[in-house]
Amino acid sequence: MTLQGNYLGMSLSIDDLDHENLDYFKYCSRHDFHLQKCDDCSLLRYPPTTGCPWCASPKATWTKVEGKGEVHSYAEVHHAIQPAFKSHTPYMVLLVDLDTQKAQPSEHESLRVVGNLTTPDGTLAPEEMVRGLGIGSRVRMVFSDVVDGISLPQWTLDTTAKQPDKPWRYPQE
Repeated sequence: MTLQGNYLGMSLSIDDLDHENLDYFKYCSRHDFHLQKCDDCSLLRYPPTTGCPWCASPKATWTKVEGKGEVHSYAEVHHAIQPAFKSHTPYMVLLVDLDTQKAQPSEHESLRVVGNLTTPDGTLAPEEMVRGLGIGSRVRMVFSDVVDGISLPQWTLDTTAKQPDKPWRYPQE
């Protein structure tokens, strides 16, 4: 069954031939974060794929993963490509190093998951929240519900975690 929805004016579609993504979004729609864990080498992977990127095994088991981590990098969007996003600029897209599987399979790698910076209820973060976040900030996963069967994993500031005194940010103009 193909899943279709609309997020802030942007059409979303997950085809029924895309089994890995259908399974991934099935868990996300329950606000439950799961990733594939290779049955052979035991490494988790993101995004969902048909084979392990490290050992090429096609065998994997969906495994619950804690959605907490540290901002590895970010893009601060000031010119929205999608017209519906214009009223939300600036908004932030985060690349987050999950606490799970840090420095694996090598010391320079981590399990990294992308998502927007949002408020705890899953709406795009306001400008003052965007300005306060940077590389090294601690975040936790929240979900933005789109339609039945599709919820987008997003990130919000983890207010229970110790935050860096001054997270690194790209120089502002």
